[in-house]
Amino acid sequence: MEHTLPSIPLWASIPFVLMLAMIAVGPLMFNHWWEHNKNKLIVSLVLAIPMSIYLIVMGLTHNLIHQVVFDYLPFIILLGALFTITGGIHLQGDIQAKPTTNVIFLGLGAILASIMGTTGAAMLLIRPVIRTNSERKYRVHTILFFIAIVANCGGLLTPLGDPPLFLLYLRGASFTWFFHMLPEWAFVNGILLIIYFIVDSYYHKKEPKTNIVMDKAINEPIKIKGKINFLFLIGVVLSVAFLNEHYLGFIKEYTIGSAEHPYHYLGFIREISILTMAILSLVFTKKAYRNANKFTWDPIKEVAYLFLGIFVTMVPALLYLSQNAATIGIHTAPQFYYAAGTLSSFLDNAPTAVSFYNLALGLHDAHPGATIVAGIPEILLTAISLGAVFFGAMTYIGNGPNFMVKAIAEENEIKMPSFFAYIFKFTIIVLLPVYVLTQLIFLH
Repeated sequence: MEHTLPSIPLWASIPFVLMLAMIAVGPLMFNHWWEHNKNKLIVSLVLAIPMSIYLIVMGLTHNLIHQVVFDYLPFIILLGALFTITGGIHLQGDIQAKPTTNVIFLGLGAILASIMGTTGAAMLLIRPVIRTNSERKYRVHTILFFIAIVANCGGLLTPLGDPPLFLLYLRGASFTWFFHMLPEWAFVNGILLIIYFIVDSYYHKKEPKTNIVMDKAINEPIKIKGKINFLFLIGVVLSVAFLNEHYLGFIKEYTIGSAEHPYHYLGFIREISILTMAILSLVFTKKAYRNANKFTWDPIKEVAYLFLGIFVTMVPALLYLSQNAATIGIHTAPQFYYAAGTLSSFLDNAPTAVSFYNLALGLHDAHPGATIVAGIPEILLTAISLGAVFFGAMTYIGNGPNFMVKAIAEENEIKMPSFFAYIFKFTIIVLLPVYVLTQLIFLH
């Protein structure tokens, strides 16, 4: 039986806007209060509970259930598992901080970001990178490019790479579909690595000779501790790739307002498998390795609390976008790329990607004859993915790992640029030209 959705007014999106606004301005305007996770949970609940009541009264219980059970839970389970497993891998050592060494670090990070997620790769590599460069005077540029490459642009190739991609995967894009963005991934990360090598070579030549001598003298080979976690990481990758309705016929996709697929809950076999990998990591990893990584549960608690509010409050916004897509004025791939990218720069890129996906859902006739992936034209899905992932590096608040990397760098007495200095000295000069060039080449 077909379930007719009621028309959603624009004002119903206000709690969603407030939620995103709090995430954007909270760390800037009232940092001390905002840094406590319990306060983030309070904000989420204050906005999410009234919205839940509104959705139930409006007859949108199905949509609420879908959002919480079939989007939020898989999302937070995956992020939590990746966070847990990568937290058990410790890299120790201090090698010579030559430009080639740093490029290898960042290039490796770009690859790992698509395997273990941008957060996992960033947390795994940031401390070894800082330790390697500890004898150098000029280090800020390395952290900036690390944020761009490892914490953002590297995570484009799989649903594991960045949260917005996993949410698009949950909406029907296959695991292997994301591989087709390899040219864009290689182009952006390749250009950024070349620019970084030139910049780092320049600063390496400016280093005081005493620093270079000290850097050469302190040499400890890189050693990997907690290698068993790579097995659990492979387990997560295989779970996401194969434990779904595409490979297991008894799993049926959940359909809003329909009772024709009574076995959709069997899809949680994937989440059970992912959780199992995380538990095995906790059991079989020595606590000393996590302690060496300064591992705490606070970052994943922060994500869980904030995204609970985001996922609930975004339901009316998503419905409004899909119902009014034709009148918003965004139709082409470049428009989706820049619009999704701009919002991903200042808001969290995960809800931004889903919002524009729903906008694309409403454009049934705008791209006749186009290849359809996950219910929308493939070119639009590509544009949304590129915009959400790449532009997350444009500010400190564009993607979760950005602030975490900044905080760790400052803990190690690296004076990072302010919020706006980052934009004017790095984003506009380095990132934006690369992203514009990407659009001109790949999205017409």
